[in-house]
Amino acid sequence: MYSKIEQRFTGIYAIIVSIELICGTFESLATLHYFTKPLIVISLLLFFVTQSQHLNKTTKTLMILALVFSLVGDVALLFDAIKPIYFIIGLASFLLAHVMYVLVFLKQRNTHKKPLGFILIMLGYAALLFYILKDGLGDLLLPVIVYMFVILSMSTSAYLRQKLNNTISYNWVFIGAILFMISDSILALDKFYQPLTLSSISIMLTYALAQYCIVIGILKLPSNSR
Repeated sequence: MYSKIEQRFTGIYAIIVSIELICGTFESLATLHYFTKPLIVISLLLFFVTQSQHLNKTTKTLMILALVFSLVGDVALLFDAIKPIYFIIGLASFLLAHVMYVLVFLKQRNTHKKPLGFILIMLGYAALLFYILKDGLGDLLLPVIVYMFVILSMSTSAYLRQKLNNTISYNWVFIGAILFMISDSILALDKFYQPLTLSSISIMLTYALAQYCIVIGILKLPSNSR
């Protein structure tokens, strides 16, 4: 169930994301894109900070760090076309964001949950994606492999929360983790394989939904959750 505050924020967030999708698609609005893209995570960060008083300090801090690193990554990737170093900065920032999410999710791990089947599915997915991308990675081969490992760890740690936390929190976070993986996959295919039709829309939409789902999911945890 959505609280009134969540309902209001969701409406505002939907407007922000919609504006960013428009600004990121049309060249004539490219300048506004430099403001609307960071606003996605900024709005989530402000919402989380104001609504997370019931969470323990460690969880709250790790989530804030994850969002801050995501914001740095978003800003860095805005300048990706100017200098390649900005892509490396963005990649490193999102890698750190994923590490923060892994730490949050593992704090709530169900130690009785066996992840082998899920891990095999994720490894199969990663192997297929890597096979498609490998010829276009060049000097970024190792950084991309490391990044893939970390994001697979993020999705697996989200999966390991099952049956330990309330179903609503688990579902939101797990869906967010999968959407994050999909967003990064589309970005990788677009950059290292071949340009995809409407890639800017699909990347940002899945990314915005992923971050939203994770934030909402963690906020759905009961008071003093570990």
